[in-house]
Amino acid sequence: MPMGVGLIGLGMAVKPHITSLLELQTQGRIRIVGGFAPSQERRSAFAQQWGVPTFDKQEDLLSRPELDLVLILTPPGTHLPIAQAAATAGKHILVEKPVEISVSRGEALAALTEAAGVRCGVCLQHRFRPASLRLKAALDQGELGKILSASASIRWWRDDAYFRQPGRGTKARDGGGVLLTQAIHTLDLLLHFAGPHTDVAGFASTSPLRAIDTEDVAAAAIRFQGGAIGVLDATSVARPGYPERIEIAGTHGSAYLETFQLVIHRREGPPESVGTAQSGGGGADPMAFDHGPHRAVITEMLDAIEQRREPSNSVRSALHVQRLIEAWLSDAASRA
Repeated sequence: MPMGVGLIGLGMAVKPHITSLLELQTQGRIRIVGGFAPSQERRSAFAQQWGVPTFDKQEDLLSRPELDLVLILTPPGTHLPIAQAAATAGKHILVEKPVEISVSRGEALAALTEAAGVRCGVCLQHRFRPASLRLKAALDQGELGKILSASASIRWWRDDAYFRQPGRGTKARDGGGVLLTQAIHTLDLLLHFAGPHTDVAGFASTSPLRAIDTEDVAAAAIRFQGGAIGVLDATSVARPGYPERIEIAGTHGSAYLETFQLVIHRREGPPESVGTAQSGGGGADPMAFDHGPHRAVITEMLDAIEQRREPSNSVRSALHVQRLIEAWLSDAASRA
């Protein structure tokens, strides 16, 4: 039987998810049960655009016996109570990044899903880009040797229209600024490659470009548990927005990953190139990217549920990047 999937939260983040779900439904892998949002306007617009039924109440969706997996696509600070309701109903969960607005709330979310015996993954789709998968495999197989240096640059742009949505860029709604909202994907990917951090020395500031109470310019030096060191650069003020980039140097070679394109230089032999340069959503349109990695994230969740294992993008694995961000901002505040 196809697995039943529902969505809670029908805002900007829904497009790559519903596009992926419709493709998986056509393939016979899943059945879309329906969606829910508190706003009647959003429910109506979603149903009209995508031809998918909606529910007037969250509990009406969660009570459906055919529902197996629920995607939580709401603002970060709402993830914990919604996950609690879904877990209590016995539904598996895929939550949008970040896990929650803080590490402590993220840990609480992880604990409650584990206690309920449901699987929970986080939508960190950059891990599932083909070039990212190839680099992860190369590192796991020791092709670059021991990592000595690992750095990331996320120089994006968000325009005035982006910040017109009420609460956008505020601690109250988003929990954080460029680090937690935009750069988190690339920072997570860097830790996915190089491992968790041990130390971070950072700076962060808020530009005069928009009326927000979170950082939109940040930089740091980082040390990883494996001994490698690197630099981190993140901003949403770099008009018109540039491709995010990760660079890794090891004892046997080096690599750089720019959105969907990877180039590996080994100690011997010609360089290896995977993928092509594409938009990663770093410009004024945050949704200007291919939805294929989102489909791969959902497929991984389906596989994990069927195989009764933890997804590779589990909540516990996703908390590494939030610990880094909290430590970065704490260190920056101590220098202010």
